[in-house]
Amino acid sequence: MPRYERGQTVIEPPDLEPPTSEAPDDAPGPWAGAPSALVVDGTTWLAYRLAAPGHRGYANVLARSDDGLSFETVFELRKERFDAMSLERPALVVTPEGLWRLYVSCATPGTKHWRVDVLEAATPGGLADAPSHTVLPGDVDGLAVKDPVLLHAGDRWHLWASCHPLDDRMTTRYATSPDGITWPWEGTVLHGREGAWDARGARVTAVVFDDFKATALYDGRATAEENWEERTGAAVSRVDRGVDGILKFGEFTAQGTAPAAASPHGSGGLRYVAVVEQPRGGHRLYYEAASVGGSHELRTEHVT
Repeated sequence: MPRYERGQTVIEPPDLEPPTSEAPDDAPGPWAGAPSALVVDGTTWLAYRLAAPGHRGYANVLARSDDGLSFETVFELRKERFDAMSLERPALVVTPEGLWRLYVSCATPGTKHWRVDVLEAATPGGLADAPSHTVLPGDVDGLAVKDPVLLHAGDRWHLWASCHPLDDRMTTRYATSPDGITWPWEGTVLHGREGAWDARGARVTAVVFDDFKATALYDGRATAEENWEERTGAAVSRVDRGVDGILKFGEFTAQGTAPAAASPHGSGGLRYVAVVEQPRGGHRLYYEAASVGGSHELRTEHVT
C-alpha cells in the first residue's frame, strides 16, 4: 500500500491559467496524475494526465526516465486530437509482439459519456502520430467507460474498467480479449458497499496476482461530492486457470472498513495507484495525491 510520507513528487501540477471565455470547473486546483507505467529494458515509461480549472483533463503525456524518478517528456497528446471534452487516465502497454499501445479515456462533448480509444505503434515515440480508433465505446444513452487497467497473462489480455450509468454509481467491469482490441464484457467484479467509505463508487487501478489469488488496489468514494478525491482500498479475488491454461479473474471482495491509503492534505485524495515490478526487486508505486492548496501531484515510492 502507498504511504504518502514515504513518497516523493515526480510530476508537479501544471501552471495553466483558466481560459477567460468560460468559467472554471468546480475542481479546486490543477492536477498531474492518473498514471500508468512500464519498465522496458531498464527504462521507465510513464503515461499520465494533466488537468486544470477551466481546461479539465486537457492532455495525456508520455515521459521516460532512467531511474524512475526524473522524467523527460516524450510527447503530449491534447484532448482536441480526440474531439474530446476531457481526457482521463491513459493505459500504456507493450504487446507480446513488441507493439506499443496507449489506451486513452475520452469524454464526449456535451454529455456525461466516456469512451476509450487506442493508439498503436512500433516505438513509444511513434504513438504521438499514430491513428486512433475506439475499442470501448460505452453507451451514449446509459454507460460511461474509462480508466482501463490492462494485464497480459495466460495468453490473453485482461481488462478492468471504470463503468457507470450516467446517473448512478461507479463500478468496475471485467473483460478478456485475445488481441487487446475486441473486449466482450464478462460482468461487474467490484462495486461499492452500502454505508461504507466506498459506497458511491469502486474503481480498480492496479491488479497483482499469483497462482491462486489476485489483489486489486481501487479508488473509492462515499458520496458524489467526493468525486476527484477518492482514496485507496484493497480487494481480493480468486484466480482460476483452465485446462487450456487461460486465466480467469473472479469477482473482487473489498477488504477492511476504512481506506487503506490517503493523503494528509485537502480531502485526503490518493488515487489511481499503478504498481510496477522493478528489475532489481520490489515494486515502484506511482499515484495521484492531494497536495497543498487544492492541487494534485504525481508521486512515487519504492516498496520492497
